[in-house]
Amino acid sequence: MQLHQLGQVDYFATYEAMQAFTEARSREIPESADPQPADGAPDQLWICEHPPVYTQGLAGKTDHLLSPGDIPVVQTNRGGQVTFHGPGQVVAYPLIDLKRAGYFVKEYVYRIEEAAIRTLMEYDVTGHRVAGAPGIYVRLGVPFGHAVLPPSAPGQDPFAGLGKISALGIKIANHRTYHGVALNVAMDLSPYQRINPCGYAGLQTVDLATLGVHADLGDVAARLGTHLTRLLSP
Repeated sequence: MQLHQLGQVDYFATYEAMQAFTEARSREIPESADPQPADGAPDQLWICEHPPVYTQGLAGKTDHLLSPGDIPVVQTNRGGQVTFHGPGQVVAYPLIDLKRAGYFVKEYVYRIEEAAIRTLMEYDVTGHRVAGAPGIYVRLGVPFGHAVLPPSAPGQDPFAGLGKISALGIKIANHRTYHGVALNVAMDLSPYQRINPCGYAGLQTVDLATLGVHADLGDVAARLGTHLTRLLSP
């Protein structure tokens, strides 16, 4: 996999570039029954940061955009609802041929989330999955505690006591992936208060700085890139 550190780049231009890269790969090799097509284009991993922008998923509902104000809203073809990207957040876009890699979408999502969890572990922060809510969450009261997150009881708020630190939104076209994962490092979190993050009203969003971890953005990007490269390998 080729790793590209892009720095801070415009979201829409990056979105268009991901689409163009994926469409070119799809045209290069026709579909066949061969599970390991001889596609010469290597997989890539783009890691970057974006200026402030709200992005809306395919099924995104406008009522989750409470008060976007002067922050642009970009309609995308990824899954999920509205989220925010901004300075101080690491964003990673894996451009993977899943057929060649040899695993399916559910496993792909698991591996991306695992990369975020392992990156957080390097800063002694424990990340958790919540059933039915892609992304990674932390316990607000004990972010450094290692106890397993118990399943929520019927009728209980599954996000009680939790903050979301990593959001996930993907697109698969002809078994090739784009879009990806965002990990909050040291952001202005106030724009999250102007949306229902990922479609969940009242969901609290946090970053490493909020948890008392003062990490260098480039260091987090490098660690996340290392884990993604290893975990997304065939």
